[in-house]
Amino acid sequence: MLDDLDRGLIHALHIDGRAPFSRIADVLGVSAQTVARRYRRLRAEASLRVVGLTDPHQAGRTQWLVRLGVAARAAQDIARALVCRPDTSWVKLASGGTEIVAVVHAPTDGAGDNSLLLHDIPRTGGVTSVSAHCLLHTYLGGPTNWRRSADALGGEQQRVLREAVVAGGGPARRPGAGDAELLAALEKDGRAGQGELAEATGWAPATVARRLANLRAGGALFFDVEVDAGLFGVNTRALLWMSVPPARLEDVATALSGHDELAFVAATTGPTNLVAQALCRDPADLHRYLTRRLGTLDAIRTLETSPVLRNLKAASPALTDAAHLRRPPHKDARPRR
Repeated sequence: MLDDLDRGLIHALHIDGRAPFSRIADVLGVSAQTVARRYRRLRAEASLRVVGLTDPHQAGRTQWLVRLGVAARAAQDIARALVCRPDTSWVKLASGGTEIVAVVHAPTDGAGDNSLLLHDIPRTGGVTSVSAHCLLHTYLGGPTNWRRSADALGGEQQRVLREAVVAGGGPARRPGAGDAELLAALEKDGRAGQGELAEATGWAPATVARRLANLRAGGALFFDVEVDAGLFGVNTRALLWMSVPPARLEDVATALSGHDELAFVAATTGPTNLVAQALCRDPADLHRYLTRRLGTLDAIRTLETSPVLRNLKAASPALTDAAHLRRPPHKDARPRR
């Protein structure tokens, strides 16, 4: 499992994914070399990655949560095909290997290539059912972190990191077509250096710094931390599909966003209008959550629980190493001390 320093580093990256190692080291009370060494180890052994992502509404994109019923024999091939697409994220194999769930990013104005939703999926062999749920509003997730991966730092430590982000801001701006190369590079590595980003964009480093500051200032660009939740004691994951009366949806979603067991809560279209992801220690822990916490919210009319077997793709649409997709990590793999 992670030690206190690992947890502190991950929490710091949640607050500021591009914070210099020297600043994180000051907050944690260790040397910058120690922080850099831990970061490299977590990248190599715990699937840690900082990624730069755009707010979909400001970027003119709509996110669709697509559920595919699949024949078990075809599940792996279909899932790999989805993972390799540049317009997908959060690809999950669920429900005993007979369901694939993925987030699909599509232009809000209908322009561009919507072939995945409109053409490719229905014609794919092995797909037995398709449903697409438009993500209307995210209550937990995106810039808001799962609490149990961001609970290591004290209030003063968090303040120091947040103040540095605010101090480095500039006039807010929305992403435009001219930012495509910058955003693509950050999707692969949110901690890429100014020189690397300058090379990717053809801009001067000072221009890169200014564009980054402006995009972050208005929330158009944020940084997420991908890390194996198993290192936080999570062995049972599930998607929760709920039906709530529209008049009660806001209250229920707000209540759920305060539950430590949940990492994602969003309002959707479809027969179920609220979806959440639960991260629990084991099946008994999930049962306790469903019966003792979720069960107390009487406005939830129906609940469907879909166990997640594997996360095949995380928050970023960009892949940096497709080799690990060919086989799952060993269940007992843990960072070495």
